[in-house]
Amino acid sequence: MTSPTPSWPAPPTPFNMAAHVLARAGALADKVALSLVSPDGAEDWSYGRLETAVRGTATGLLARGLEPGDRVLLRLGNSVDFPVAYLGAIAAGLVPVPSSAQLTGPEITRMARVLAPKLVIAAAGIALPELTDVPVLDQEALRQMRTLPPAAYAMGDPDRPAYAVFTSGTSGVSRAVLHAHRAIWARGMMTDGWYGLRQDDRLLHAGAFNWTYTLGTGLMDPWTAGATALIPVEGVTSAELGALLARHDATLFAAAPGVYRQMLRGNLPALPALRHGLTAGEKLPEITRAHWVEATGTALHEAYGMSECSTFISGSPDRPAPPGTLGYPQPGRRIAVLGDDGPVPAGTPGVLAIHRSDPGLMLGYLNAPEETAARFRGDWFLTGDVVSQGADGAITYQGRDDDMMNAGGFRVSPVEVEAALNRHPEVLESAAVELQIKADASVIAAFYTADRDLPEAELTAFLADHLAHYKMPRLFRRIPEIPRGANNKLLRRALRDRAKET
Repeated sequence: MTSPTPSWPAPPTPFNMAAHVLARAGALADKVALSLVSPDGAEDWSYGRLETAVRGTATGLLARGLEPGDRVLLRLGNSVDFPVAYLGAIAAGLVPVPSSAQLTGPEITRMARVLAPKLVIAAAGIALPELTDVPVLDQEALRQMRTLPPAAYAMGDPDRPAYAVFTSGTSGVSRAVLHAHRAIWARGMMTDGWYGLRQDDRLLHAGAFNWTYTLGTGLMDPWTAGATALIPVEGVTSAELGALLARHDATLFAAAPGVYRQMLRGNLPALPALRHGLTAGEKLPEITRAHWVEATGTALHEAYGMSECSTFISGSPDRPAPPGTLGYPQPGRRIAVLGDDGPVPAGTPGVLAIHRSDPGLMLGYLNAPEETAARFRGDWFLTGDVVSQGADGAITYQGRDDDMMNAGGFRVSPVEVEAALNRHPEVLESAAVELQIKADASVIAAFYTADRDLPEAELTAFLADHLAHYKMPRLFRRIPEIPRGANNKLLRRALRDRAKET
């Protein structure tokens, strides 16, 4: 099944991503663009101050001898320095590469060897790559650039490289994904297709600056629309987010599903300004959605995207997702659900794919043309996720193609097993994987978090009302927490590795 040819216009030429993000800064110079919020107050940045800092930083980076196309590795914590350095580099025609502050020295060294950066911008206390020939710009020197004369935006081909991000590494290998300036243009399809974003919105995002979900949904998109971005300072807990939403009159809230789960464990205040919540990063459990709606009276709109392509499937205020689905391809997107012989009929599982013409699709994996080519089948980029598409166009997520489980010859979605187990009143969250227990035998295993060990007989009896017999886990194990990566994605591979060690 395929969606129709899209009508989204091509980006203008010449083009610069940072110039596009800050295009409203002149008209909205005194409006708050960014508010760093905490239980003790807020630090506000106006649009005028933000653009001055970004363009001054661009001047400072170019003065160091950097040239358009040079890559700059960002090793910064959850401070405003991150988006200023990110947009400053893009404004200058450089290619910034965000990275998690949690990465260790060996991890960031391996990544840096792939990147070959010409500069590292780093905050104190964050691990640096062991590359003796690459200069390091410290945080204080970065801040001093803000007051330099503004650089002109480096305009050019919208298809040229703008930034790179690393994949989550859930398969065991983290790859550098190179994106073009046009990627920000593609995000315009989310404005109505997911957010319902308006210029008067105040969007609070619960993630750290260096997570691409935060950079896009929490910062770049609100600024492109002329809205206000609210970002909690480092150290704010999930239990404190409800109070921040209320105190700062947030109209939209964006977070990963795990954050919603954690918030729901406490008492949420009334949120009269909140219109709805946004969620992405992993599959949203339907029980979490139901509890949020019950607690706040507001809807949650889920979206699907990946490091290689901006979010392109979602529910929205104008077109909510049917229960149990991810939603619909955003207007302007062209997707397909493919089997071995091409598109599959409605309702049939297949691999989700997006057309290579999508402006949000990556340029490719850095220095890996063969790996890039392997992700395409003709004109379709294969996401690696198994879905089905209903006759109405709604997409139902089944799981990663390499995470799908086999039970007696039947393919079983881990998401389906987890959704059933999460209905148990004492299960906080769960994860299902296929475990090989003998050379010729494997079983479905369910890992869960709870306040006590739950008898297997009790869990089996509970699931019997929700799952076919062949989908039933044959092994249950309570663990302290479900392993997740820096971007909060579930690490099924880590569960399989842990099971082998015990």
